[in-house]
Amino acid sequence: MKKGLFGSVMTSVLAASMLAGCSSAAAPAATAAAASVDSKSASEYDTCTIRFDWWGGDTRHAATQKAVDAFMKKYPGITVEVNFGAWTDWETARALEYQSGTGSDLTQINYSWISDYDADGNTFLDLNTESSIIDLTQYDSTLLKTCEDSKGQLAGIPLAVTGRTFYWNKTTFTKAGISTPTSLDELLAAGKTFKEKLGDDYYPLELGEYDRMLLVSFYLQAQTGEPIIDASGKLTVTQDQLKDGLDFIQKLEDNHVIPTLATIAGDGNVTLNENPKFIDGHYAGVFEWDSAPAKYIKNLGEGQELVVGGELKGLGDKATGVSDKVSMLFAITKTSEHPHEAAMLLNYLVNDEEGVTILGSERGIPSSKAAYDILDKAGKIDKTVAAAHKAVMDADPMSFSPLFDNAKLKGTSAAYTTIFDAVSYGKQSTEEGAKALYQAYMEVCKN
Repeated sequence: MKKGLFGSVMTSVLAASMLAGCSSAAAPAATAAAASVDSKSASEYDTCTIRFDWWGGDTRHAATQKAVDAFMKKYPGITVEVNFGAWTDWETARALEYQSGTGSDLTQINYSWISDYDADGNTFLDLNTESSIIDLTQYDSTLLKTCEDSKGQLAGIPLAVTGRTFYWNKTTFTKAGISTPTSLDELLAAGKTFKEKLGDDYYPLELGEYDRMLLVSFYLQAQTGEPIIDASGKLTVTQDQLKDGLDFIQKLEDNHVIPTLATIAGDGNVTLNENPKFIDGHYAGVFEWDSAPAKYIKNLGEGQELVVGGELKGLGDKATGVSDKVSMLFAITKTSEHPHEAAMLLNYLVNDEEGVTILGSERGIPSSKAAYDILDKAGKIDKTVAAAHKAVMDADPMSFSPLFDNAKLKGTSAAYTTIFDAVSYGKQSTEEGAKALYQAYMEVCKN
């Protein structure tokens, strides 16, 4: 099996670790970047206000706000205005800001946003220009290379490498008299058991539209031996193979493994971790990033236990059914009037002992060797995050193309949502859905 680039990078990181307004005039960031590397030290900064935005759950919000407060105490004179929220509609709002030049000074971005919103290299600052402030030596050079824009500029600092895994409500599975599933056959059997022993409103797993496409990609790469979008950006599967993937998801619905999207919509406009059916154990499985279990564990009802699963065996015999990618990055917008101070905050969050300790593993197992070492020695790496990350890396994951998350594919009105909705609601056959999905991929991929 092929090990993904990021899996190899994380192995080397762990091994290495084990061994608004400013009081003085400031030149526009783009001009400063073009001129030279920032020569000011962290002890030299202007009294100013910078903006910082991120998305996440309540535990991430609380930790990040605490870190921002500590930063402002450490560097009096720098005021940080924050903007944070849940993922729903977050990308749409940020995209408009990037396009209009009104984005925050420091911004949390997805891996795919480099190609989506910085295709010309004019949205995010080349962080090499702030290398006197941001300690880039703490990052594997191969990993940093993957975070460059089309001009070879370092568009963002990778916070972690992440992959999807399963989390199971062990309490509900025990109630049904079965163990948590480790294979596709066991998962399919669990659907029947849940319906018979617990009732029609209990399901072993819940999958939204994007979750479904991710699982389809895992299923198809296990069938074909390569990721559905390769390193060169080419689609590696046919329309017929995409239909096979949609049929696979339909089989999960038909066997009472997952609720229909109509059923999920009937639960109200809430994220899964806030859905009462998840909280009380009616939805007993989550397919989520290894960096994100905290928000589920925090909301789980009393007496419920969420455990980490592993690679779901039996998806195919050609390769692993797991992928990994850069989870998210911190970037500085080129329109920032205070890139030096924004870089100070960035470095504080990813490399400074105080900032790193406050944030913990809220954004996953850190890619920074310094951060990993700090958290490891302090026992601050969340045990569930660590177990989930180990489950992903033990599966020998394939690398995940950022094109998979292209804005034309992923989003509330993009291809994944509209196609999986249409198929689940019975408005399209899997054959029609596969045709639409193939066409959507061909608009994005480089075939």
